[in-house]
Amino acid sequence: MAIKKKTTIKKKAAPKKKAAPKKKAAPKKKATKSKGKKPAFGGYAISFAGRKETVEQVFGKKPIAPSEMTKKIWAFVKSKSLSNR
Repeated sequence: MAIKKKTTIKKKAAPKKKAAPKKKAAPKKKATKSKGKKPAFGGYAISFAGRKETVEQVFGKKPIAPSEMTKKIWAFVKSKSLSNR
């Protein structure tokens, strides 16, 4: 039996592409320093400081849905004038 020689196939080199022109880098923005505490998003702030009411007094003792919680919280805030508006 004769041993066959392995033949190698040479791949053609891909033609070199021209380098694309480089784009100029955008100027970097300077970092701004914070000027104190930012106001609440949308400018709406609520303060519960000094309140004596418990969660049961605001929501009641029965389990309620999250949507009902939201309604009761806003009713409480509006009735006690806790917001800045």
